[in-house]
Amino acid sequence: MFWEQNPLQALTRPQWEALCDRCGRCCLEKLTDRKTGRVFYTSVPCRLLDIHRGTCRQYEQRRLVVPACQELTAARVVKCRWLPSSCAYRRLVEGRALAAWHPLVCGDPDSVHRAGISVRNYPLQSITRNGVDLADYIVDWGIWRRWRRSP
Repeated sequence: MFWEQNPLQALTRPQWEALCDRCGRCCLEKLTDRKTGRVFYTSVPCRLLDIHRGTCRQYEQRRLVVPACQELTAARVVKCRWLPSSCAYRRLVEGRALAAWHPLVCGDPDSVHRAGISVRNYPLQSITRNGVDLADYIVDWGIWRRWRRSP
């Protein structure tokens, strides 16, 4: 359990990458209320997001293809209020343990999808940002998770 023995800054690149649960939520367009700092997720994914795997299709070149993509580092995690509360990086920075469904905890890479945490099977919108109000695409993940689990 390397994540319990080392601070994020001391992790190797493979350990850092292994912490990502591949939910894909950080790759959704987000809006932030400037007054309150509250982050709102939308149903609009980055064009590089593979919604079935929860990974970037061009991970190593992502910042060249999508210049607004932010590289997540240990120093940046502390400031990234836009990371979902389920995110392993955020959980560790906040002193919380990894969730029971996290692939490193349970050994199952698909557990994040079965737990309803990932963007897989969510009705995401492919739109161009020109003239589009992202506020029209804000989603409530709590409602979506309940809807997804209903028969």
